[in-house]
Amino acid sequence: MANLILDERDQQFVLNEMLNVGTLCESPHFADFSTETFDMIMGEAQKLAVKEIFPTLKESDEQGCRLENGQVHVPECFHRPYKLFVEGGWNSMCFPQEYGGQGLPQVIRFASMDWFAHNFSFLSYPGLAEGAAHLVLTYGTEDQKKRYFSRMVTGEFGGTMCLTEPAAGTDVGSLTTKAIRQPDGTFRIKGTKLFITVGDSDLVNNVVHPVLARIEGDPAGTGGISIFLVPKYLVNDDGSLGRRNDYEIGKIEEKLGIHGSATCLINFGDNDDCYAELLGGERQGMKIMFQMMNEARISVGMQGLTSASTAYLHALSYARERLQGSSLLDMKNPEAPRVPIVQHPDVRRMLLWMKSNVDAMRGLMYYAASAIDRETVAKDDAEKDKWNGVLELLTPICKAYCSDVGFKITELAMQVYGGYGYCEDYPICQFMRDEKIASIYEGANGIQSLDLVGRKLGMKKGAYFMALLTEMSSTIALYRDALPDLVPDFQEAVNALGEVGMFFAQCGKQGKFFVPIAHAYPFLMMMGKIVCAWILVWQAGIAKGKLDAIGKSNKVNPADMIAWASFVKENRDAAFYSGKLSSARYFIKNVLPEVYAVVRAIKSEDISVVEIFEESFASA
Repeated sequence: MANLILDERDQQFVLNEMLNVGTLCESPHFADFSTETFDMIMGEAQKLAVKEIFPTLKESDEQGCRLENGQVHVPECFHRPYKLFVEGGWNSMCFPQEYGGQGLPQVIRFASMDWFAHNFSFLSYPGLAEGAAHLVLTYGTEDQKKRYFSRMVTGEFGGTMCLTEPAAGTDVGSLTTKAIRQPDGTFRIKGTKLFITVGDSDLVNNVVHPVLARIEGDPAGTGGISIFLVPKYLVNDDGSLGRRNDYEIGKIEEKLGIHGSATCLINFGDNDDCYAELLGGERQGMKIMFQMMNEARISVGMQGLTSASTAYLHALSYARERLQGSSLLDMKNPEAPRVPIVQHPDVRRMLLWMKSNVDAMRGLMYYAASAIDRETVAKDDAEKDKWNGVLELLTPICKAYCSDVGFKITELAMQVYGGYGYCEDYPICQFMRDEKIASIYEGANGIQSLDLVGRKLGMKKGAYFMALLTEMSSTIALYRDALPDLVPDFQEAVNALGEVGMFFAQCGKQGKFFVPIAHAYPFLMMMGKIVCAWILVWQAGIAKGKLDAIGKSNKVNPADMIAWASFVKENRDAAFYSGKLSSARYFIKNVLPEVYAVVRAIKSEDISVVEIFEESFASA
């Protein structure tokens, strides 16, 4: 195994055999690129990840960040890879070329991040800056783009996302940070923000904070919120840095994981002189910030995938090396040789559960990214709207399902290691600690489920939901004959998903609003399983065709199990494609049936979670 970050063969399969990313180059938008270019980019991403970023994982966790004299110092080991990262243009891959970017497809950026996001502490520094820069590019004035965006793209300036306050987390509309209008058209910000990822660092010489605040006199609630750019150092007209702005880093949070990422409390305007510039229009703050929030939610899904991927590969490597017990055939023989634990059925169960979910999540995340590109190259408004709708629908699933399942995979990886996995001698503890935050930030997963059920299912009167079901049905039609033992089971699950969608719509018409609300999270996880089953059926269909061709060209009959087993052990392609069929079969037969229990629970219309008296949770 060349690395323990991700299976590069699987990445190539998803990009080239499943999604056929090379077809994007047929569009004028991406005509400058080719599949050879994409392959070269993946090779460079792997080198940077394996040689520079992965080696900082343990050291950065142990060293953490420190706050001295108002300045955050990140782990020293981050400085070299950050320099290489920004010099390589990895934080500007998808920005337009006329603004200093490379104009690459989003799916190639996501695939690159698949190499980097295993060390989310490191990636959070350029990642947050990239998201903030995108806001400036989309909504900023030409002057703001000149002073801020151009240097955020080069990695000279950092960026954040300042929403959360001590009394206004998910309920952003209750924020109290205020903006005071100045005669020259600028503003002064006053208030406190907390849980600000990479709120400061010594990797950059300036940090640009997009800050949500309410202009004095504007109405309460989210409708009265605006967004402002608050630089750490003001930028003069000639581009030089001016005075230090009036805000202070109050503290760095002590967290369970991602110790290398500085999560800060920031006090703005203690001296009433915190300079700020309006970004976009007044009272448009939530609309503007949602662009960055949605991008961040997809990134959190990538965090779930990459944590799961590296945890699985570490567990697999350990299981192949760890000798424990005898084979099943020799259990009664005390003199039998010890065998690698990968041969034990329950260990294989855990590994196959992990593999099938990692395979599915990689396909899902890359598919979501490709939806952005398909919208970009679409030839008419209807097609653009379709791909936008697919992305809207999948965003809460990417974020919530992949973060929760990603954490579960780190947990199972620890189980494979046994007691050693619970010790810090091995990296599994850190994988688990670092991944846990993913289900909490960028909108806790319960919020994602409410977004899915309360907004996304009904968008365009359900047209987006139907478009996704249609995509699944196309896969069913394509592989019905090739996968007769899998497609009918998947078809049944798709039908169940459609039925629950209609059931929720009927509940809304009948005024039974608490039914979909009470079951929103179980539904999201149910839909996530069905979407993942779709990805796996899609992949299995491709693999089946490739396996048939391999068997024919090598004159090996897959029906001859002994000959075929011997052949697969020697042929890497056959082993890979066979693994795809095993992933799909295991998931369809063992994981997918779980959705029917959720369907039954939803249709019971039980709303105990709403009806229970608060006093009944526990006696005083």
